[in-house]
Amino acid sequence: MTSDPKAMVQKLWDFCDVLRDDGLSYGDYLEQLTYLLFLKMADEQEELLGERVVPIGLDWQTLLNRSGEQLEAQYNKTLTELGSYDDMLGVVFRKARNRIQNPAKLEQLIKEFIDQHEWMSYDSDLKGDAYEGLIEKTAQEGARGAGQYFTPRALISTIVDVMLPESDDRICDPACGTGGFFLGAYESIVGRYPHLTPDQAAHLRSGAFTGWEIADLPARLCAMNLLLHGIESPESDSPINVDDALRDDPGVRFDMVLTNPPFGRSSSDSYEREDFWATTKNKQLNFVQHVVSLLKIGGTAAVVVPDNVLFEAGAGETIRRRLLHDCDVHTLLRLPTGIFYAQGVKANVLFFRRREGAEQAWTKELWVYDLRTNKHFTLKQNPLTRADLDEFVACYNPANRHQRQESERFKRYTYDEL
Repeated sequence: MTSDPKAMVQKLWDFCDVLRDDGLSYGDYLEQLTYLLFLKMADEQEELLGERVVPIGLDWQTLLNRSGEQLEAQYNKTLTELGSYDDMLGVVFRKARNRIQNPAKLEQLIKEFIDQHEWMSYDSDLKGDAYEGLIEKTAQEGARGAGQYFTPRALISTIVDVMLPESDDRICDPACGTGGFFLGAYESIVGRYPHLTPDQAAHLRSGAFTGWEIADLPARLCAMNLLLHGIESPESDSPINVDDALRDDPGVRFDMVLTNPPFGRSSSDSYEREDFWATTKNKQLNFVQHVVSLLKIGGTAAVVVPDNVLFEAGAGETIRRRLLHDCDVHTLLRLPTGIFYAQGVKANVLFFRRREGAEQAWTKELWVYDLRTNKHFTLKQNPLTRADLDEFVACYNPANRHQRQESERFKRYTYDEL
């Protein structure tokens, strides 16, 4: 197997084309790969460390020892039983089903492809990048792919570059999708702090990240993505909670929240929570309130929100007033259209810090960077790149955001003007 993640992705992808003849979608293929890669890596981990992760009878070797319909039956049994566990195994296999209808092709994928490679011997960046590349490719294949859970990587790295997560931070994403913000934060910390203490390294590998994801597919992709990047281990308690994050206050507080909650105006019901400032069916307004509740005093957040959050009356106005009062809402990035897989979305990134209670509003001024006016991006012909956001990062001035200069796209508004 090549040590080039692009070539690895291409090879994995080529096999998808073989399976598409049987009606398997990109998303289904990626999901099946997730199960099989997990079982293979658990098998390798046992060889390396002598620690059994998957019980005998449900493990990789049991699949290798079977052929044809017996293999198919064993694979179905493995998926069903592992889905009942309450660790990382349970998240990866929750409600898992075999969607490869042709036993011969299942056998080919297991024995001629995945078993031929020692996945654990690849550098975690390499195998993580390969898997991330597959998620990205799947997202690009339209609405039925992973697109709805996928935040453009250029936007994630920009947000992380101005937020500057620290090695001992606890970081939360209450709508974590496939885990893009976690990986962005992880890579930023490792890149800026090459000499972590053993305690810091251990925290980063287990304990730094906590996520919620309501849908099974992105939750399993996220768990797998973390594992492939060397975060958590197959038998550890999962940091990904498969649940509706808005349902209640989880009772834990975080240093940083990075999130792009799902777009879509309303929930079927409103959330009656004592810690919310207003009761509304607007999902994004509820996520804004929820993010504030997740932060420690002094904690920071970057949240992607649609335009309606900034302009909606009623509950929207109540929530904005409280947000400006209780938090220092210091920066707003207005995003161009054409960068998300959901079409026509007008979105922004809100940056704020939670503060302790006070009579005066904590927000004194809001700096707005306009990346929307006269900017045109499309997903395929002219995708957003990290370079398109360099000027925003420079204007934001993460080293000292109290020393900022106005420019053509970067304007300052006082609390009274807001």
